Amino acid sequence: MNTDEEDAAITAAAMSDPDARPLTDAEWEAVKPRLRIGRPPAGKPLKVSTTIRFDADVLAALKASGPGWQTRVNDAMREYVAARR
Repeated sequence: MNTDEEDAAITAAAMSDPDARPLTDAEWEAVKPRLRIGRPPAGKPLKVSTTIRFDADVLAALKASGPGWQTRVNDAMREYVAARR
Protein backbone atom coordinates (compact mmCIF):
# COMPACT_ATOMS: atom_id res chain seq x y z
CA MET A 1 0.00 0.00 0.00
CA ASN A 2 1.36 3.44 -0.91
CA THR A 3 1.79 6.19 1.64
CA ASP A 4 -0.05 9.49 1.13
CA GLU A 5 3.25 11.05 0.03
CA GLU A 6 3.86 8.29 -2.54
CA ASP A 7 0.30 8.64 -3.86
CA ALA A 8 0.80 12.39 -4.22
CA ALA A 9 4.10 11.89 -6.09
CA ILE A 10 2.54 9.30 -8.43
CA THR A 11 -0.47 11.53 -9.12
CA ALA A 12 1.76 14.58 -9.75
CA ALA A 13 3.92 12.60 -12.18
CA ALA A 14 0.85 11.30 -14.05
CA MET A 15 -0.72 14.76 -14.22
CA SER A 16 2.48 16.22 -15.69
CA ASP A 17 2.48 13.69 -18.57
CA PRO A 18 -0.11 14.74 -21.21
CA ASP A 19 -0.08 11.24 -22.72
CA ALA A 20 -0.82 9.51 -19.42
CA ARG A 21 -3.17 11.96 -17.73
CA PRO A 22 -5.66 10.22 -15.43
CA LEU A 23 -9.31 10.54 -16.40
CA THR A 24 -11.46 12.99 -14.48
CA ASP A 25 -14.62 11.83 -12.71
CA ALA A 26 -16.68 13.33 -15.55
CA GLU A 27 -14.62 11.45 -18.14
CA TRP A 28 -15.09 8.18 -16.21
CA GLU A 29 -18.86 8.78 -16.19
CA ALA A 30 -18.80 9.07 -20.00
CA VAL A 31 -16.92 5.79 -20.46
CA LYS A 32 -19.04 3.15 -22.16
CA PRO A 33 -18.11 -0.50 -21.74
CA ARG A 34 -17.04 -2.27 -24.94
CA LEU A 35 -17.77 -5.74 -23.63
CA ARG A 36 -21.24 -7.00 -22.84
CA ILE A 37 -21.28 -9.58 -20.08
CA GLY A 38 -24.19 -11.95 -19.79
CA ARG A 39 -27.06 -12.84 -22.08
CA PRO A 40 -27.88 -10.86 -25.21
CA PRO A 41 -30.80 -8.41 -25.10
CA ALA A 42 -34.28 -9.92 -25.21
CA GLY A 43 -35.33 -10.77 -28.75
CA LYS A 44 -31.80 -11.56 -29.89
CA PRO A 45 -31.01 -15.27 -30.14
CA LEU A 46 -28.32 -16.72 -27.92
CA LYS A 47 -25.16 -17.56 -29.89
CA VAL A 48 -23.84 -21.10 -29.51
CA SER A 49 -20.26 -22.08 -30.23
CA THR A 50 -19.93 -25.02 -32.61
CA THR A 51 -17.50 -26.67 -34.98
CA ILE A 52 -18.21 -26.89 -38.70
CA ARG A 53 -15.99 -28.06 -41.54
CA PHE A 54 -15.64 -26.00 -44.73
CA ASP A 55 -13.53 -26.68 -47.80
CA ALA A 56 -10.27 -24.74 -47.43
CA ASP A 57 -10.98 -22.48 -50.41
CA VAL A 58 -14.47 -21.64 -49.11
CA LEU A 59 -13.15 -20.76 -45.66
CA ALA A 60 -10.33 -18.68 -47.16
CA ALA A 61 -12.84 -16.71 -49.26
CA LEU A 62 -15.09 -16.12 -46.25
CA LYS A 63 -12.20 -14.89 -44.11
CA ALA A 64 -10.90 -12.75 -46.98
CA SER A 65 -14.23 -10.89 -47.00
CA GLY A 66 -13.02 -9.17 -43.84
CA PRO A 67 -14.16 -8.69 -40.27
CA GLY A 68 -17.69 -9.85 -39.58
CA TRP A 69 -17.44 -12.89 -41.85
CA GLN A 70 -18.88 -15.20 -39.19
CA THR A 71 -21.90 -12.91 -38.78
CA ARG A 72 -22.41 -12.90 -42.54
CA VAL A 73 -22.26 -16.71 -42.61
CA ASN A 74 -24.80 -16.82 -39.78
CA ASP A 75 -27.09 -14.42 -41.69
CA ALA A 76 -26.81 -16.53 -44.87
CA MET A 77 -27.64 -19.69 -42.93
CA ARG A 78 -30.62 -17.94 -41.32
CA GLU A 79 -31.93 -17.02 -44.80
CA TYR A 80 -31.38 -20.60 -45.98
CA VAL A 81 -33.27 -22.06 -43.02
CA ALA A 82 -36.12 -19.55 -43.38
CA ALA A 83 -36.51 -20.35 -47.09
CA ARG A 84 -36.97 -24.04 -46.32
CA ARG A 85 -39.61 -23.71 -43.61
